[in-house]
Order: sequence, then C-alpha cells, then structure tokens
Amino acid sequence: MTVTSLDPKTALLVVDLQNGIVALPGIAHPIKDIVERASALAAAFRERGLPVVLVNVAGMAPGRTEQPRALRDFPAGWTDLIPELNRQPQDHGVTKHTPGAFTRTDLEAYLRSREVTQVVVVGVATSNGVEVTARQAYELGFNVTLATDAMTDVHADAHAWSVTRVFPRIGETGTAQEIIDLLPRGA
Repeated sequence: MTVTSLDPKTALLVVDLQNGIVALPGIAHPIKDIVERASALAAAFRERGLPVVLVNVAGMAPGRTEQPRALRDFPAGWTDLIPELNRQPQDHGVTKHTPGAFTRTDLEAYLRSREVTQVVVVGVATSNGVEVTARQAYELGFNVTLATDAMTDVHADAHAWSVTRVFPRIGETGTAQEIIDLLPRGA
C-alpha cells in the first residue's frame, strides 16, 4: 500500500549504512542514491524533533546456515556508520548482532519510552536487515513504512521480492520524498 499518513510519533530506523556494507561490491542500486535519500530523511526527522535511530551490525547470529561466513572478525572501521548520516548527539545508536535491530537490543524500549507508534525503515540489505527489522517492528505493534528508494540489496531480485511481495503485507511503502512530505509539522 502506498504511504498515506505518518503518526505524530514516528521514528526513522536507518539500518546498516556503515563503512563495510556500503563498500560491498555488487550492490543492486547505486549506493550513492540510497545514502543521499537516507540522509535527507534523517535530516527531515531531526528538523521536526522526531527520533532517528542509526543501526549498525557488529556480529552474526550464532545458528548454522548453508551460506559460508566470510567475516568472523570485522576489519577496523567496518562497523562505523558512514559520515554522510551526520550523526547527531540526540540520535540513538543500536549495534546489533543479528539481522533484526530489535533482537537483544534496547530498540523497543527506546521507542516505547518516546511513545513512538510508527517507524520508517531504510538501509541495506533490503531482504535481510531492513526486512527483518520491519517484520519485527510489525510484530511488536508498530505501524511500519518503508522508503523503498532509500534501500538496496546485493541481489536485485531479492530487493524486488521484498518491496513487491513482503512489504505491502506488513506496512506502507513510498519514496523518501513522499515520506518527508507527510512528516508531521511541529513535533
């Protein structure tokens, strides 16, 4: 469903826009565009006094998978958030060790303490960190909106599947600009 409205208490969740991930080869959509749109959303949320949550990943879930685990120890700087996000003192940081930003973090408690009822989710990878975080938010009772032009994946087909098949079932979708245009004034 195309984004129709945003709650007065909406937070932005920026997932895994960090040095190591942004530098990965083979990203489906130009990362420069994703970063630009996510940064514009962050600035708009801050301008209105709405929460901005910057999420990075610094580990992996402990379970077995069929996929080889390329990184056991992250190189220096790999987990650092990209400077384009212009992190501010009021931004809330979350370091996760699983695909979803709510698992074993303080994210839910942080959002509830600010009476947040809706989240806008952006970042990398659409089919992993973004999708899992959005699903978790939905399961926890938050209204979910996804800025589909402010996210990407290393697999174009996985990005397309999440955007067209998964996201409409758990929330509303729109462009970063459509979301900025709907942000409540004077929050």
